[in-house]
Amino acid sequence: MPIRPEMRDRYPSDWPEIRARILAMAENCCEGSPQHPDCRAKNHEPHPITGAYVVLTIGHLDHNPENCADENLRAWCQLCHNGYDMPVRARGRQQRQDKAAGVRELF
Repeated sequence: MPIRPEMRDRYPSDWPEIRARILAMAENCCEGSPQHPDCRAKNHEPHPITGAYVVLTIGHLDHNPENCADENLRAWCQLCHNGYDMPVRARGRQQRQDKAAGVRELF
């Protein structure tokens, strides 16, 4: 998943090297997530479940981009990464909507 522009400054300057290291440790395969623990989708091949072209991403277990310790990072396919992040993203969307609604009510 691409890093959103507003989040880029939260990632270290050596993120490409960190990403490459995590992918190498995972042997270019998805490490599985709680929703799909046995997923071993291979980078740049069709996904075994969805059939989509796989581009492995790096997920932060604690959802904190500043925490780039190897034990906090996982190589994930899009299915596993999106499934893991879904609850956090939903909360973020709701907070942004609530904030926007509050601003509209003031004017």
